[in-house]
Amino acid sequence: MKLICSKANLLNGVNTVSKAVPNKTTMSILECILIDASEDRIRLIANDTELGIETVITGIIEEKGKIALDARILLDIVRKLDDQDVVIECDSSLKTFITCGKAKFTIIGKPADEFTYLPNVEKIDSISVSQFTLKEIIRQTIFSIADNDNNKIMTGELFEVSGDVLKVVSLDGHRISIRKINLKTSYPSKKVIVPGKTLNEISKILSGDTNKEVNIFFTGKHIIFEFDETVVVSRLIEGEYFKIDQMLSSDYETKMSINKKEFLDSIDRATLLVKEGDKKPIILNITDENIELKMSSTVGSMNEEISVKKQGKDLMIGFNPKFMIDALRVIDDEEIDIYFVNPKAPCFIKNAEESYIYLVLPVNFTTVS
Repeated sequence: MKLICSKANLLNGVNTVSKAVPNKTTMSILECILIDASEDRIRLIANDTELGIETVITGIIEEKGKIALDARILLDIVRKLDDQDVVIECDSSLKTFITCGKAKFTIIGKPADEFTYLPNVEKIDSISVSQFTLKEIIRQTIFSIADNDNNKIMTGELFEVSGDVLKVVSLDGHRISIRKINLKTSYPSKKVIVPGKTLNEISKILSGDTNKEVNIFFTGKHIIFEFDETVVVSRLIEGEYFKIDQMLSSDYETKMSINKKEFLDSIDRATLLVKEGDKKPIILNITDENIELKMSSTVGSMNEEISVKKQGKDLMIGFNPKFMIDALRVIDDEEIDIYFVNPKAPCFIKNAEESYIYLVLPVNFTTVS
């Protein structure tokens, strides 16, 4: 095999597929990126059996062939090369030469036939969204998936298609994030649970261009994302997702409308007094014309007032400040509405159209004087 391509193209391709290379594995072949130039295009592939990524880069194939190279070594080498054309050449003994300008590396590859290609999945059910929309939906929900495997379903996000609406849901037992978007056309109903790891990696690859589409294909066990010259195939999480509609009450005793930036900045300031690992709540005392925010810790205390528009009863309630900050940071609205039932029930941050809903459970607290 011998191929020539620009350093920029090669680095972009290796960067893209390396998202599917596992950090730890007992199978050394999974630590590799397959360079497949056996046909008329240069394909780069990585696959950890749960998540696989394939991308096509432009270049010249002088001699067809394929080789599997250690992903970390390949990425480190390509990053350090000059911005010139790169020549990759391998012989029958798997010795691989990477040449760029005056630099020449020699590394030993692995046989391509040991590599597992992406699964051949039938592409029938699909939807299309813009790269910008998908990247935004992930950003606005991914923070509330569970970060451990105690409950596998909580480590993924629900993708639910109903007519011309896509709903994406994540939860971790303390909060729920919901985003709804309107699709350009109507599709058959579909519900799947997509691993958070997959969505995290996809969001890093997506350009976020509003004019570029992502085609999403659903099957019984896999989900496929196709965009630009890249294909991402991921196993789905099997099981029944939580019945979140039962948790979303429309009843409330108190509603407040507040400037999002002021509210976020105030909570953010309060966390300056919280040492890492401390679970100190931010206490909200909501009255007719203002909200008083209180924080007390071993470091000190903070008290701040912000103007609000309130409907309903006065209320004092406590929250984990991180959970509130995470939700507020991904909302783009200048003014937000927050609904409360009582000090023991979750609050709901949502807009009138309910295109976003963030549910946050309160925490117990002792009153700060």
